[in-house]
Amino acid sequence: MTHSTEQQPPKIEFPCENYSLRIIGDSCDNFVDVVLEVLKRHAPEVDPETVVCRDSSKGRFVSAQVSITAKSVEHLEQINQDLRETGLVRMVL
Repeated sequence: MTHSTEQQPPKIEFPCENYSLRIIGDSCDNFVDVVLEVLKRHAPEVDPETVVCRDSSKGRFVSAQVSITAKSVEHLEQINQDLRETGLVRMVL
């Protein structure tokens, strides 16, 4: 009997409320404003008061954690693409 050692990604049921995004990018004064501007286009329910920001140990990068209602895989991909197109975002987790 063989067992699959491949981990299957968790299945997400859409719409998924309180879907957590961590957005990592270059530390700058307007990082959170730019991120929120993009997110508001795709997820108007985003509450700026709930964004949690952390600076990296050397201060070069910043991460913003925010919850949205994810509507579909395509919805998440579009958010990721638009965030990356800002030029400030390095990674979306």
